[in-house]
Amino acid sequence: MPHPPSQASKRIGITLGDQAGIGPEITHAALAELAGEQGVSFELVGEKVPAVPGQPDLRTAQAALDALESAAARLANGSLDAVVTAPVSKEWLHRVGFAFPGQTEFFAARLGAPNHAMCLSGDLLTVGLVTVHEPLAKVAGLLRAEEIVRIGRLLYGFCLTRGHPAPRIAVCGLNPHAGENGAFGDEEGRIISPAIAELQRGGAPNTFSGPYAADTVFRSAAAGEFDAVLCMYHDQGLIPLKLLDFDSGVNVTLGLPRPRTSPDHGTAYGIAGKGVASHASMLAAIRLACQLA
Repeated sequence: MPHPPSQASKRIGITLGDQAGIGPEITHAALAELAGEQGVSFELVGEKVPAVPGQPDLRTAQAALDALESAAARLANGSLDAVVTAPVSKEWLHRVGFAFPGQTEFFAARLGAPNHAMCLSGDLLTVGLVTVHEPLAKVAGLLRAEEIVRIGRLLYGFCLTRGHPAPRIAVCGLNPHAGENGAFGDEEGRIISPAIAELQRGGAPNTFSGPYAADTVFRSAAAGEFDAVLCMYHDQGLIPLKLLDFDSGVNVTLGLPRPRTSPDHGTAYGIAGKGVASHASMLAAIRLACQLA
């Protein structure tokens, strides 16, 4: 542990992810940079196992799953104040019995938090996702006004914790040009606009606006006109965020009783063990966990 725990310390647990990936190296590099951090103690969660860089197997997958289970249990019992999870392979996790689309859904289930959402936040953009790991062909049929409202409120709360006392949140449309008044789809008028009206009635009339065309709103947000963007599906939000904020982007599970964050990238098996992986996103994830704890 870089820092001995003290009574006043925030206790941050960190998993190594799939240890055949870049998780171990970016974790140790980030912790080395955080040496001397005051008021916080860090602990690696899970067992270290033999791993060949770039060659995941059932042993590294099981170790990753065991670490997730341990981290979630300790978040639930309060022995950790926050958890940062290094990248995992969903394909390999599924081979050892992982029954969730991703770590977001896993932590929500283990901590009994049905009102949760995925958010990613970086230096220039913060995005919340209404639908996450769903086939694009199903997204339009899955959109519900009540879900947009629910996740919009979670995103609003996150913006408050990030120091925006009066958040400005842009709501994306689903279709090209936000539907062009029904010419390219009716979801904006039938589902998204009523949701925005409900969010505005919730006591923050100047907070939520839209629906905006997705091909322009992220430029405005990156320029500082908005504090966050509420997106209708996974890639709508993650493509601009990873383009602009790849090194500073952090995945945050909203709605948990205690924070869980992770880097915004994957296991990167192709560069594991080569000493070229950037630890910037892991560093940002740890710092955000400390802030939220």
